Amino acid sequence: MGKSILIVDDAAFMRMMIKDILSKNGYDIAADVDNGLKAIEKYKELTPDLVIMDITMPEMDGVTAVREIKKIHSDAKIIMCSAMGQQAMVIESIQAGARDFIVKPFQADRVVEAVKKVIG
Repeated sequence: MGKSILIVDDAAFMRMMIKDILSKNGYDIAADVDNGLKAIEKYKELTPDLVIMDITMPEMDGVTAVREIKKIHSDAKIIMCSAMGQQAMVIESIQAGARDFIVKPFQADRVVEAVKKVIG
């Protein structure tokens, strides 16, 4: 069994793209959800090996969700993913506990490289 990954993005096509890339590379998709609140619930329920989290989402943004997941499980592995490659967002995400950052639109190999770096 591969490593399990929770995908969090408010855009369905982005979740599909990430799922496709990761599945082709032998990773299991634990679940995919469309906002930070659902991400926290799914994380509690499934405890995946990795979370790939968008920053800008309705209900709860990715940075807030990272902080909440880290409170539940301080060792949680999270990669942020956002179209806004703003320095402040990257820094805030890393300070919140993210292990890496992928800027959209991303290349498939960059996604796989980030995932391998964080969970092998």
